[in-house]
Amino acid sequence: MSLTVLITGASSGFGEACAHHFAAQGARLIICARRAERLQSLAHKLSETCDVLAEALDVRHKESVFQFVENLPEDWRQIDVLVNNAGLALGLDPADKASLDDWDTMIDTNIKGLNYMTRALLPGMVERNRGHIINIGSIAGSYAYPGGNAYGGTKAYVQQFSRNLRADLIGKNIRVTNIEPGLAETEFSVVRFHGDIEKAQNVYQNVHPLFADDIARTVVWASNQPEHVNINSIEVMPTCQAWGPLAVSQQAD
Repeated sequence: MSLTVLITGASSGFGEACAHHFAAQGARLIICARRAERLQSLAHKLSETCDVLAEALDVRHKESVFQFVENLPEDWRQIDVLVNNAGLALGLDPADKASLDDWDTMIDTNIKGLNYMTRALLPGMVERNRGHIINIGSIAGSYAYPGGNAYGGTKAYVQQFSRNLRADLIGKNIRVTNIEPGLAETEFSVVRFHGDIEKAQNVYQNVHPLFADDIARTVVWASNQPEHVNINSIEVMPTCQAWGPLAVSQQAD
């Protein structure tokens, strides 16, 4: 029987790539994202190879998320895999200069949106005693960097929430995986810098970063493991990236 996979933030980047890779494996796809036009374009492409259901959704709105799940057609309600991909970074200013609105948007999307979708689908998984929740975290949840402030905090939440889900679900046939990408070239930096293409391109200058397909393959690999195997977390960096040296600020007396 084909897996039914729900992917949030599916209109671009990791989410779009995950949709293509799951479709290639014969999964049935439920895809959602804020940008309806891009979502429908993706759904049209995917429909050539798999069954797909697409609907515009902003995961920041709790009522919309629960209504979306409640209104799924009967034969689409048994979700096997949830990919909590919707998320973003905004700004790179130090904490004393950062935009509070940007902080709120990251918290509402990266934390609350993930919470809402997980909570909406988890009871059904528990009732059926099967399912897999795959959260897209970030190495920013483990390693601090200047300007990461609220974004890193939201991804640290994703990491710890994933671990606590595993603790809550012990004894049930439900798996939880946190995928933690490093430097990856998607629309991520364009969004972070509020549409400044030149600034975003500078992030990837003279480096060979990860790409969306790299993360999508990792997500699908984790989901393809035998049911008794839970991949708790996967930290993925491009070869050109590693943990930076410990920074020390030296100041004259």
